[in-house]
Amino acid sequence: RGPSGVPQGDWEETVVPVGRGAEGFDVAPNGRELWAANAQDGTISILDLAAKKVTQTLAANVNGANRLKFTPDGKQVFVSALGGPNVAVFDAASRAELKRIPVGRGAAGILMQPDGSRAFVACTPDDYVVAIDLKTRAVTAHLDAGKQPDGLAWAVR
Repeated sequence: RGPSGVPQGDWEETVVPVGRGAEGFDVAPNGRELWAANAQDGTISILDLAAKKVTQTLAANVNGANRLKFTPDGKQVFVSALGGPNVAVFDAASRAELKRIPVGRGAAGILMQPDGSRAFVACTPDDYVVAIDLKTRAVTAHLDAGKQPDGLAWAVR
């Protein structure tokens, strides 16, 4: 048991410095990279998980970014910004920005549909969730969500 009385498992912690204000992050589906959105400097840090180090920092211009999510196929990366009107989409292989998708006055939580067809993004200041077609990268629906939606999850019966 550890100092707090919690049983310790087979894990270790490694601190890797990234950009300022890192908040949103995700691990690529292949398990090789972690991408972290750095809200205060608008960059994205890309970490090699095996080497436990930053391999690239993208000048992504995503100030205020607070969530980042890979598509299920690992080909695209979506980044939301609570204080910005767009969701930025990047190509995971080339690191190039593919598109800025207008969603409202700001966005937070991102959820990928497991079949890879849509992303859902919580537009916190606007009290709705948008559905984005992953092929066209276009908003296809606005879903009323109540006050300030953020975290999203699948519920399966």
